[in-house]
Amino acid sequence: MITTEQQPIMLSSLTVGQRATVLRVGGDKAVRRRLLDMGLITGETVTVERIAPMGDPIEVLIKGYHLSLRKREASQISVEVQP
Repeated sequence: MITTEQQPIMLSSLTVGQRATVLRVGGDKAVRRRLLDMGLITGETVTVERIAPMGDPIEVLIKGYHLSLRKREASQISVEVQP
C-alpha cells in the first residue's frame, strides 16, 4: 500500500501560497498559549499569504482572518503541507 504522508516541517519554511495543516504548536508556555488563542490549533488549515522581504514577519490566513507571525514563532509550529 502506498502512503502519501509527508514529513512534518515548520511553518516558517513554507512559501507564499502553500497550505498546510497544523500538527503541533511548541514554544514556551506564554507564547504557546497566545498562538493557541489565536486559532493555531492542531488540525487547522493555514495558508501563507505574504512573507516580508527579509522573511520576518510571515502573514498567514487561518479561520478566515490574517495573522502575522514572527519567524521565530512560526518556526515553533509543526505543519504538514497539503497537496
